[in-house]
Amino acid sequence: MASLREIKTRINSTKKTKQITKAMEMVSASKLNRAQNNAQSYEPYTQKIREVVASIASGNSDASHPMLEERPVKKTAYVAIFSDRGLAGGYNASLIRSFIDEINKRHKSKDEYGVIILGRIGRDLLKKRGIPILDEITGLPDEPVFNDIKNITRLAVNMYADEEIDELYLWYNHFISPIQQDVTEKKLLPLTDMSEETDSKQTYEYEPSAEAILDQLLPQYAESLIYGALLDAKASEFGARMTAMSAATDNAGSIIEDLTLSYNRARQAAITQEISEIVGGAAALE
Repeated sequence: MASLREIKTRINSTKKTKQITKAMEMVSASKLNRAQNNAQSYEPYTQKIREVVASIASGNSDASHPMLEERPVKKTAYVAIFSDRGLAGGYNASLIRSFIDEINKRHKSKDEYGVIILGRIGRDLLKKRGIPILDEITGLPDEPVFNDIKNITRLAVNMYADEEIDELYLWYNHFISPIQQDVTEKKLLPLTDMSEETDSKQTYEYEPSAEAILDQLLPQYAESLIYGALLDAKASEFGARMTAMSAATDNAGSIIEDLTLSYNRARQAAITQEISEIVGGAAALE
């Protein structure tokens, strides 16, 4: 049985841990609120670009673009968004597990695909598994701006434009609530489903031409999808971390209660033993 000093030391250390996890929970809650606001404020921009591109792709014009057309798939690229830091529950684990399972089903050889990674933890996990990495970016701020990832988004789009890859998919955790983040896959390129989302009530006139507009908007749209997913993933990360730290704080409280009960019992037993020894010693002197 542990001594009183050992139990007291464990109580004190657990209390300090509880203070840390509670502080991290509060910080994550604050960051989650800002991340949600960032993701929501960016959504109208993405939606408007999609609306215009869908209008052009709907058949109202003869415009076409390689990003709207499927071609035989020889190589696939994935953009996978992870976190740079841990202590976020199963945020990274669930994503990496689903991602690995899917690429194992789709591909027979590592020559058939490559991954562009955002986030240190994902990079480290995929490197350990020998997954081919096309590019990586780590150390992103909690509130990223587009300039933080513009090089890697343009790399992904240019690889498709240059026919180095024939498909581009996006993997990330979509924010549902602080306690739920869903692993999500989106097909970025080619944009084959654009015509299905056309709003027939909207009409546009294109200057200088629909083809020129597509040349400008399609790369921007694909890049905006990656950035929008990053903002969504940040909200998911902070929600997962807040939930994990809340659970850790509750667990620490339970441990402190159990240790305090053990400490009181041990102290009571020690006092009882001391009284018994005193009584026994007094009786021996009579």
